[in-house]
Amino acid sequence: MMADADLFEAETAALATACAALTGDGMSATGYRTALESLAQSYQRLLRETRRLIAHSDRKELELNALNARLQQLSAELDYKAKHDNLTGVLNRGAVFERAEYCLAQGPLALIVLDIDFFKRINDEFGHPIGDSVIRELVMRLKTSLAGRGEIGRVGGEEFTVLLPETGLAQAADMAEAARLAIAGEIFACFPRPHVTASFGVSWTPCGCSFEEAYGNADAALYAAKRNGRNRVELAGVAIQA
Repeated sequence: MMADADLFEAETAALATACAALTGDGMSATGYRTALESLAQSYQRLLRETRRLIAHSDRKELELNALNARLQQLSAELDYKAKHDNLTGVLNRGAVFERAEYCLAQGPLALIVLDIDFFKRINDEFGHPIGDSVIRELVMRLKTSLAGRGEIGRVGGEEFTVLLPETGLAQAADMAEAARLAIAGEIFACFPRPHVTASFGVSWTPCGCSFEEAYGNADAALYAAKRNGRNRVELAGVAIQA
């Protein structure tokens, strides 16, 4: 089996020669000079190689840091895409359920569920690109109305939720009414026919309950709003008329 190569063979030999010169007697001046020159050359070579290796190591460290930063960025992008709706940028259905369960484990949750009125008719008469534009503009108006309060999610084609932790039913109802007016108050720039409207259902659920219960109650209130003429807000468990 071949012995491992000595990477510092030349330097080791030069050092041995220099040590011999130091301890030896009777070496000529030329011998001392030769030993010193050999040691200096070996040291210079070793210094150059060390600097080269350090520079190479620094470059590799910078490359690894850049790769690590890119990996973290890609991970964040994938996590965002996994939790957000592609069309609107709000939470997707899975993220809504996950976030709501977390909120209910911490405290009470008010929930707004809204649905665009006659949305199928919009798609059928004007096409899906117009329908997508209506959805995007509705989300923008919803965000403006909420002014940073709550978390918006898209749970179906034209159905959305707003999660409102630590919010009472009356306050959530006021926020839903403000959102309804923001949607219905002005003609949508992307839609050639007035007016886009939405129906709202609102529920309040105490801490420890399931999101299925909260969503079911808000959804029942939403359907009451549909039955009662659309473009209105109904509250779960508060005199919902059939």
